[in-house]
Amino acid sequence: MKKAVLVIFLLSIRVAIFACGVCEKQQPKILQGITHGAGPESNWDYLIISIAAAIVVFTFYFSVKWLIRPGETAVTHIKYLTVNND
Repeated sequence: MKKAVLVIFLLSIRVAIFACGVCEKQQPKILQGITHGAGPESNWDYLIISIAAAIVVFTFYFSVKWLIRPGETAVTHIKYLTVNND
């Protein structure tokens, strides 16, 4: 029973991912089948989304980079006030 419910749930998610026929006709060719609703109204929409995507990629890259390799090696760094509290 649990497997049947899981399979039905996963299949319904897969169907919900695709855009409906009406929405698909309103989208430009590059976005057809991906998004719902009205398409971009002008080329400025593409520029805004591109800039937002670049900011997201930039912040993701540096957050992972500094999480893996923080680079704080100076003895006078503020973290050593609590770490070396004798």
